[in-house]
Amino acid sequence: MSKWSYLDDQIFGLYKIHNNISYTEAARKLIGSTSVIQVNLLRTYIERLMAKTKGDTHLSDNERDNRVLVIGDLHEPFCLDEYFDHCKQVYNKYECNKVVFIGDVIDNCYSSFHDADPDGMGGGDELDLAISRLARWVNAFPKAYVTIGNHDRIISRKAFSGGVPKKWVKTYNEVLEAPEWNFVESVIIDDVMYIHGEGGTARTRMKKELHSMVQGHLHTQGYIEYSVGQKHKIFGMQVGCGIDKDSYAMAYGKNFQKPFISCSVVLNNGELPILEPMKL
Repeated sequence: MSKWSYLDDQIFGLYKIHNNISYTEAARKLIGSTSVIQVNLLRTYIERLMAKTKGDTHLSDNERDNRVLVIGDLHEPFCLDEYFDHCKQVYNKYECNKVVFIGDVIDNCYSSFHDADPDGMGGGDELDLAISRLARWVNAFPKAYVTIGNHDRIISRKAFSGGVPKKWVKTYNEVLEAPEWNFVESVIIDDVMYIHGEGGTARTRMKKELHSMVQGHLHTQGYIEYSVGQKHKIFGMQVGCGIDKDSYAMAYGKNFQKPFISCSVVLNNGELPILEPMKL
């Protein structure tokens, strides 16, 4: 059956009206939703948005809230400038009110377990630049969850292996000047788990734990996969990233597949994941 046959005029019409775009543009944006499950969820979500726009008071608090923007690996100061604008646009497009950074907000290239570039920045200069570039993210999204990634924890790992007690180590909030960011190993919102993802792909972890999963870490992967059983309907989503593949810090991946530059949203009380790739 054609992709088009899954999408009816009701979906296109609602999407068109809410986003103030043409019928053709609505069709183009929605055609990426190939599963019946996701199309039905889109219909439900858009209908709720329309009801909210009309002032419907029957929406529950949960239906009014929990529009989660998921921002991929940044690896500052080696993030694409355009990625920041893309994430802000997606945040506004879906009227998000929760934000999750999926980890590796900084790169720590100078102290990486990969070979450091001898012509790269020293530790102090790289950290200062990373903090400076993170400031725009902090200003745009002052309250957010940040799942701690493997690059984020490089310094604390080396402090631990060097026998440095925790009292001597500053918090992520202090170092990165992000006082209200909540740095966590993982977070669950609406029964969806958000985690950086060193332990495997979103699809394998979803099936193993029977839990909807959103992950980053794998720069070249972006997808949504559902698993449906007698008593469950769950998804695994790889978010993508915002890295600048041409920076010297990403030289270790120069022979890898091209990065998938994308962020995502999770809507409809954790039932509707949507990927938003950036136009390159």
